[in-house]
Amino acid sequence: MSQKSSCRRLSSSVVKKQVMGITGLMLCGFLVSHLITNSLMYVSGELFNTAAHALITNPLIIPAEIILGLVFLSHIGLAIKLTLENRSARPEAYYMKRKPTGRGATFASSTMIYTGLIVLVFLILHILEVKFGPEYLVTYNGVEMRDLYKLLIEIYSNPIVVIWYVFAVCALGIHVSHGLWSAFQSIGFNHPRYTPLLQKIAKVYAVVIAVGFSALPIYCYLQGVN
Repeated sequence: MSQKSSCRRLSSSVVKKQVMGITGLMLCGFLVSHLITNSLMYVSGELFNTAAHALITNPLIIPAEIILGLVFLSHIGLAIKLTLENRSARPEAYYMKRKPTGRGATFASSTMIYTGLIVLVFLILHILEVKFGPEYLVTYNGVEMRDLYKLLIEIYSNPIVVIWYVFAVCALGIHVSHGLWSAFQSIGFNHPRYTPLLQKIAKVYAVVIAVGFSALPIYCYLQGVN
């Protein structure tokens, strides 16, 4: 391969990593907003349903969902493409067990593609369960709206579904524990003083996401039992 071709390939790879980093940060922001909305369930079903209804009926919801979908698909597509490119560039690494290099590889970084695929399957199933699930209705102050609170209580009354949900969001936590700080690195924010801090913040963020989302199905299951 010529030096010019190598430079072009390297430049293309850098751009892909930058876009994947930006989309990853956008998805991390979405997770926080989604977790906050979910937390309204602990206050009351009425508050949760009202907030969900405000989002669903917002005229900007459709373009927002389209943008979010494109961001998610771009992130997944680039992750798969970069993984395949890395494998083709180092084929011998996938025919023999690699020895530890001591270069800082972690469980989270070496399983990114697998935890990402788990999250993808979970997302598809979650959308099918909630967005296209049964249409229960409830009325508050004369406004009829979808009773998502009742639907979630029903969905997570099944302990197997609860276990799968917790497993999937734990995989998500592992994924973002590396992905969050790595995203900053991909877009050029890499400093010996601040990178360790970002790594710590990413771990805290990952725990909050994993525990925060895991609490939802457990809460719903306990509500159903009662």
